[in-house]
Amino acid sequence: MPGEKILVGYVADRRGADAVALGVSAAAGGGGLLVGHVRPPAWPARGPGSVDAEWESYLQDRALRALEEGVELAAARGVTAGALPPVEDRGSGKGLAALAAGVETAVIVIGSAPGGSRTGISLGSTADQLLHGSHLPVLIAPKGYADRDRTGFDRVTAAYVRRPGAMAAVEAAAAIAVRHGVPLRLLTFAVGPSAGGRAAALAEEQLHRLVEALESDLADAANAVRETVRGSLRGRDVLTAVATGWDAAHAVSGADWTQGELLVCSSSEAGPLRRVFMGDMSLKIVRSAPCPVMVVPRRGKADVR
Repeated sequence: MPGEKILVGYVADRRGADAVALGVSAAAGGGGLLVGHVRPPAWPARGPGSVDAEWESYLQDRALRALEEGVELAAARGVTAGALPPVEDRGSGKGLAALAAGVETAVIVIGSAPGGSRTGISLGSTADQLLHGSHLPVLIAPKGYADRDRTGFDRVTAAYVRRPGAMAAVEAAAAIAVRHGVPLRLLTFAVGPSAGGRAAALAEEQLHRLVEALESDLADAANAVRETVRGSLRGRDVLTAVATGWDAAHAVSGADWTQGELLVCSSSEAGPLRRVFMGDMSLKIVRSAPCPVMVVPRRGKADVR
């Protein structure tokens, strides 16, 4: 909703530039942009409770410069961002979560970790800490997002599978779509069995039946979200689709993504309530997605409407 605070976890490299660009896109729907930075603790010096004062000063100065740089990158994209005081923590994800809690942030935005493919999303220690412990939605930028020169989203897709807590992602995606004035799509990934020879026809039939069942589930979810938004979405309908493949990566790659897509996923039902927790399939989808991904926490019984 307008007025929500969006926290960008900034580091002075390409990850940080991608995160700021994604934060600007998220803020296009309304909300204030904040830039945060987690710096490591200073080395201990001799004597109880002492630290190296020179090293402490260096770390603090570097953190402040990083924050200034993040604010400048946002300004270059036409958004005025506020800088939060740097926080000290050995874990950057834990530090961001603590920082977000202190300013009542609605979502935490980070970039992809180094390594892996040149595009897409790579998950490092920061993402791992947030995706397995954050009470807030986590928004992850794919590599090179800053080079796309986009502001806002042109469609929001909710990854949906009929299970407890699944509507959390659908409702979050619908709210974002309404805020940005873009279409909403409900998408289910169907991974079919790979088979050859005589088993190929049976595998194809199994996949066909699975897709039919998933399409029925999607229709029910679409009807539910139509009642929730009551005509606020662009167009008369909520789009639905089933993307198939022999594995998660193949299914995701064939899902017909737009240039300005946002994918919203819900936490695994195996994780703790009201925290982001990613199961194996969800992690595969996130790593394969060509667009930014938001992961939202599951809700407790008191949150279900």
